[in-house]
Amino acid sequence: MKQYLIGLMMVGFVTGVIFGHTTSSFAAPQAESICTIGMEKGEQGRTCEVPIPDGCTTAKVPGYDQPWADISKGGGTQCQYDKSKTDWTTKITASCGPCTTDNCSAQFSVKFNCSGGNTGYKAQPRPKH
Repeated sequence: MKQYLIGLMMVGFVTGVIFGHTTSSFAAPQAESICTIGMEKGEQGRTCEVPIPDGCTTAKVPGYDQPWADISKGGGTQCQYDKSKTDWTTKITASCGPCTTDNCSAQFSVKFNCSGGNTGYKAQPRPKH
């Protein structure tokens, strides 16, 4: 009987772990947008805007009140989301500082919750640098 109860508790625990994440970040259909920066040594830095899909809002990191965003970079540069130009609802701007190695790159990605499964993107002109 004791082994049966322990087994039943394990099934309940595993089920809770698998199905317990029902926060709003997981409940809505999701999309992800990225922008990428590439630079050569001596370039003074670049910015890019992460596109916001129509009908979508920035997802929050599960369990936290922070935007679900990430930065991957390579080479000698410092990169961040620009706090003065980013409101996470209408505009998301990212930037990198000068490139101090032969090549530098960065990819900024943001996850979105989208209503009605709409994950279509607004057409945006490609910025010229």
